[in-house]
Amino acid sequence: MALILDGKSLAKRIREKLKIRVDNLADKPGLAVLLVGEDPASHTYVNIKQKACEEVGIRFEKYLYEASVSEDVLLEKINEFNLRPDINGILVQLPLPSQNADRIIAAIDPKKDVDGFHPENVRALQEGKPAIVSAVALGVMRLVSLATEHLPKPTSATIISSPLFAAPLVSLLKEHSISPSVLSLSPTLPLSKGELEGVLASDLIIIAIGKPKFLTGSMIKPGAILIDVGTTKIDGTLYGDVDRLTVDPIAGAVSPVPGGVGPMTVAMLLVNVLKAHYLQHGAPELLLEE
Repeated sequence: MALILDGKSLAKRIREKLKIRVDNLADKPGLAVLLVGEDPASHTYVNIKQKACEEVGIRFEKYLYEASVSEDVLLEKINEFNLRPDINGILVQLPLPSQNADRIIAAIDPKKDVDGFHPENVRALQEGKPAIVSAVALGVMRLVSLATEHLPKPTSATIISSPLFAAPLVSLLKEHSISPSVLSLSPTLPLSKGELEGVLASDLIIIAIGKPKFLTGSMIKPGAILIDVGTTKIDGTLYGDVDRLTVDPIAGAVSPVPGGVGPMTVAMLLVNVLKAHYLQHGAPELLLEE
């Protein structure tokens, strides 16, 4: 049976280390979050982030806006945070109801962009330069590292997702000498023969498409590492994109939903806030090795 990659336990260990580091800082890091609209999932995610920040001692400021708020109002608030030395991280909870997310994100000081979405951070990562990296991508890579403590290191990977989601993962995988390919699926069409062959040949599959139980045992090679980023709630139950019933007897390792990538993403967001704090204070880059 597949090794279950317990992101919840790993995230807990990371938060414990972060708390020790934050406790030793005279100047506590601060995170400001802009939350627009009434989307229940977005409010839930922000509350989880707030609780995690409070747990490790990161100051948390939340600003709520109506769904119809103008972009100029958001830009003015971001500029205020850019100038505040006590705010080290700025996060705009996505998706936005109607506002131009690219314009809003581009207004954030790249050194305070703890989501890693700013064009300067994306470009720096692609060029192999120091950057603040997407928290979900970092969480995925930590789970891959956890898997390789017990399994052979993968040399090939398929990312089944949008190109935007895949971009930071492509750079990180290459840094780890893992050859990546990106598969952007049509919402309605099944996998072509060539696409299926590519997935079947991969040592590592990262999937984030929001199609419950899409990836089945017949689509993976024996011993493959599966990182499930998809989340879909049906009748109150959360499902991932991986069909655990059919893949567990075949895969080498799989991240569960819930309890896999989700808690790791929150933990790595906290790491990014502390890294941003260090960058803004000219301190050495944060290292959190397990």
